[in-house]
Amino acid sequence: NAPIFGIDAQGRINEWNNKSAEITGFSSQEVVGRDLVQDFITEEYQGSVKEVFDNALKGREAANFEFPLYTKDKRRVDVLLNATTRRDVSGVVVGVIGVGQDITERKQVEIEKTRVAQELQTFIDTANAPIFGIDAKGLVNEWNNKAVEIT
Repeated sequence: NAPIFGIDAQGRINEWNNKSAEITGFSSQEVVGRDLVQDFITEEYQGSVKEVFDNALKGREAANFEFPLYTKDKRRVDVLLNATTRRDVSGVVVGVIGVGQDITERKQVEIEKTRVAQELQTFIDTANAPIFGIDAKGLVNEWNNKAVEIT
């Protein structure tokens, strides 16, 4: 249910599960052997994503790292990633396994909540009637422009 991918020590994709294929539109055959950062991460995030993978290749793993991945049809998918060092049987680092979570919908909900809150604040501030609010302790916590004007 989670997108899982692997890269080798040079950053080339060597694992790509069905969920990764489902959310990106790229099949395993299309991505294996390609550079994950250069080919699938936007330029603005390439540096930070490469740093996470480079650190994991040095044994410094990352948890809950967010970055955008772009799909075959150029849509943005927001991914929350855990990057884990991959070692061979003798303990030598051979790559990184990334286990992700598609958080695109959650991010869109957060953006919409922020937009609605800003819209409501603008409505309160510009209303043609005094609007004020009080908290549970009876203290004023909202006072719009019209309330200022008439007091």
